Amino acid sequence: MTDRAGTPAEPEPAAPAAEAGASGAPEESHGRRRHWLRWTALGVSLAVLAGAGAGWWFYRKLDGNITTDTTAADELRRYEKERPAAVVSAARNILLIGSDTRAGEGNREYGKDVGTQRSDTTILLHLSAGKSRATAVSLPRDLMVTVPDCRTAEGARSGKQFAQFNSAFEIGGTACTIRTVEKLTGIRVDHHMVIDFRGFKKMVDAVDGVEICLKEPIDDADAHLKLPAGRQTLHGEQALGFVRARKSLGDGSDTERMDRQQQFLGALVTKVQSDGVLLNPTKLYPVLDAATRSITTDHGLDSLRDLYDLARAMRAIPAENVQFLTVPRRPYTYNANRDELVQPAASHLFRQLREDKPVLVRPEHGEREGTGADRGGDGGGTVGELPSDGKPDDADTPTPAATPTFTGRNAAEGVCA
Repeated sequence: MTDRAGTPAEPEPAAPAAEAGASGAPEESHGRRRHWLRWTALGVSLAVLAGAGAGWWFYRKLDGNITTDTTAADELRRYEKERPAAVVSAARNILLIGSDTRAGEGNREYGKDVGTQRSDTTILLHLSAGKSRATAVSLPRDLMVTVPDCRTAEGARSGKQFAQFNSAFEIGGTACTIRTVEKLTGIRVDHHMVIDFRGFKKMVDAVDGVEICLKEPIDDADAHLKLPAGRQTLHGEQALGFVRARKSLGDGSDTERMDRQQQFLGALVTKVQSDGVLLNPTKLYPVLDAATRSITTDHGLDSLRDLYDLARAMRAIPAENVQFLTVPRRPYTYNANRDELVQPAASHLFRQLREDKPVLVRPEHGEREGTGADRGGDGGGTVGELPSDGKPDDADTPTPAATPTFTGRNAAEGVCA
């Protein structure tokens, strides 16, 4: 039988996909794409895990670098009842101690280690409650003070004595120095950091050096320092020599050395605050590594998180509000080679910091208009307007509107200012 005219024939069955040749290409391409996406996802996951692992390793390494001073904390607890209370709880006072120990790697070249150490440099750093100001006050090593009865390294009692300030560190270590500062100032020391010669050098090297300007060349064998005049960048060894040199610079006094230390630290703060350091991981890590390796500190600052919070607070403070000054002092009455406090200027300064009130600093030869105040001695500054009767017994009470002004500088000025 034949089909009827006009009836279409049934269509040919479709060829199997395997026999279709090029017709299977889209599905094969889709499969390869899925395969590639799986490997990409795996690679990204591994990269993220590796990055997290490396980040955790770096964190643990830096955190483990920090040395915690448990001895000072234990000793200070014995005297908690006699320590001053914090007046403004949100403010922070940190005692920075530069040790002149010759013990340890990199320190022996500066002299013979006789088993003792003194605080070559001591700075009381006050951070305001609103983190808008930082005031660093140098305490002269030759300042004559009352050192309280302290426990020595051998466990004996030193007995209360009138002595040079830096002897407190030699007698009873960090705890004795803190108690001496607290009795001298009435300011509660919340935290402390101790750094030695080697640590200071590594910190400077970690920021690729700090720029200074010299009016005259320096040749100081004791400080291992020989520099030409002019603008230049100092690295670790040279930087340490610059802040330690005394006899070959200026009048050879510790006063001028403290001024240089303040200038250099201001320049170092500015360098660390720069985005080129803090926002660049390849530059930030060496700084953190050097800082954490260099310090011995209390429980409150003995973690990377604590130090990061401190660094972040410092970075938020404008450079012009990071101030450096030396406590008002003059040659000691009975020995011109020692220092004594200038009063009432020193008491004004301590009270302002204790109560978290502002102080102002100005260059030594600058004049602050409109204060009507007198200077507070060789290392002092103006202390605000005095009451109208001008009686000496009223001099310790400035008018409420007066802001005490002291000789000093701020971090914005820089060493080359």
